[in-house]
Amino acid sequence: MSATDAQVDSQVEHPDTNIMPSASDSNSVLTADSNKVDDEMKLDGENSADRDIVEIPIKPASAYITISIFCVMIGFGGFIAGWDTGTIGGFLAHPDFLQRFGSKHHDGSYYFSNARTGLVVSIFNIGGLLGCLVLGNLANRVGRKMALVTVTAIFMVGIIIQIASINKWYQYFIGRIISGMGVGAISMFSPMLLSEVAPKHLRGTLGSMYQLMCTFGIFLGDCTNYGTKSYDNSVQWRVPLGLSFAWAILMIGAMFFVPESPRYLMEVGKAEEAKRSIATSNKVSIDDPAVTGEAELILAGIEAERAAGNASWADMFSSNGKVLQRLIMCCMIQSLQQLTGCNYFFYYGTIVFQAVGLTDSYQTAIVFGIVNFASTFVAFYVVDRFGRRACLMWGSAAMVCCYVVYASVGVTRLYPNGKDETSSKGAGNCMIVFSCFFIFSFACTWAPICWIVVSETFPLKIKPKGMALANGCNWLWNFLISFFTPFITGAINFYYGYVFMGCMVFAYFYVFFCVPETKGLTLEEVNEMWEEGILPWKSGSWIPASKRGADYDAEATKVDDKPMYKRMFSKN
Repeated sequence: MSATDAQVDSQVEHPDTNIMPSASDSNSVLTADSNKVDDEMKLDGENSADRDIVEIPIKPASAYITISIFCVMIGFGGFIAGWDTGTIGGFLAHPDFLQRFGSKHHDGSYYFSNARTGLVVSIFNIGGLLGCLVLGNLANRVGRKMALVTVTAIFMVGIIIQIASINKWYQYFIGRIISGMGVGAISMFSPMLLSEVAPKHLRGTLGSMYQLMCTFGIFLGDCTNYGTKSYDNSVQWRVPLGLSFAWAILMIGAMFFVPESPRYLMEVGKAEEAKRSIATSNKVSIDDPAVTGEAELILAGIEAERAAGNASWADMFSSNGKVLQRLIMCCMIQSLQQLTGCNYFFYYGTIVFQAVGLTDSYQTAIVFGIVNFASTFVAFYVVDRFGRRACLMWGSAAMVCCYVVYASVGVTRLYPNGKDETSSKGAGNCMIVFSCFFIFSFACTWAPICWIVVSETFPLKIKPKGMALANGCNWLWNFLISFFTPFITGAINFYYGYVFMGCMVFAYFYVFFCVPETKGLTLEEVNEMWEEGILPWKSGSWIPASKRGADYDAEATKVDDKPMYKRMFSKN
């Protein structure tokens, strides 16, 4: 940490004496271990030195209904992404879509080659990657809300091009690239805004709204495909695309009701609006001392970042402030989310269901969609109850178990008399059960939590660039797996499951050694923890400097002389 950073962040520990509660409409109180701020921070042009830090009170769940509704609106960007995932697979099976954009056999029948299937489906992910890299800094220039409005409009342009496609597959292809750019940027800005407006004790829960809406979009997209399959014209695929346009309009309208990020507002000098946003999120009066204290903490972090200078792309690879370590961790987490094999299950699950007599691929998709959507509600409870690290590690372990059974049964028992003979219904039923177990394990751990971890890891100055690179890794691996899965499964069949099993074994150890716990911390405290160089497996016992008692040993969280096996099985 630089000398300037240390000066801004330095705080004097408050004497350990009884402190009377501060009177306010929200019942905010001065905690016994609160500190005084030594620094002179400018807020609205006035000095506020030596102001007592007041913690924002935690209220009953009913008090957070309004901010929860706002977070649903912000997370609706995930619905748009999920809707595309849910509908595009059905398009490929629609006869009208096949005749317009597929290739033609000598006998007059139409088909999609593996290459064209991969391009039409997966080019959306390349668009998502481009959207992250090209549009990533938009949030710092126009704000989080207007950035979401802008990139949703870009998505709408892509949808118009797709709807207008007649019989040229490359026109549809171009439309998917453009709409993918919009959704890729949404996947950055939506979790970013969620992490910055949600109360800190609910950030994990409300941050999961993006993934919940994503699974809801997949499920409704599957249902829409099922409803339009009986048509024999372009209604089969143009109606779902038209509804995508309607969802985008709804998303844009919602952005004019939700609060803006207080961190962005403080950065551009709108302190009163920032305090109003904090008050709205935490259901307290704008005049509450807790709101002022939160605004001062945000401003302190911003001033420290300004003192360090503007961030460039080169700064993303600097070890100052552990920036490079944060970037590697976030890129790995996003890559590993795709390497769980979630898209493999959604792609290859149809084959398993066909093996036991369920030949309607639309019904197959709906079954997986229901499990995926319902399981995400579990994440609301576990992410802030057990923490990010524990959920990611247990999720990895559970998915390893599912892959062991799924792949082994598929390889040795599904076709006992050869692949050209009748399959074993018992083996198929077993694989279906463990497919659903896998989706449950994924949906309540890795699916939402990776977005939460990435959105709360980077400091404000480099946050858009950091999230752009990390989320770009997610979109890149999404493309690679979606594109190559038809070729790989054709070559090695269910052995493919062992590849993902190995990735999940690696993920378990990576999370243990490299991912710190951020449950219950403000974004400024997360930044402080990274700068102190805390060991990830000891991060659960870390306490911010402003809340430490006289007996707290800060050095104990930075070193560990225990043998490896004791590190992994001890609490701290």
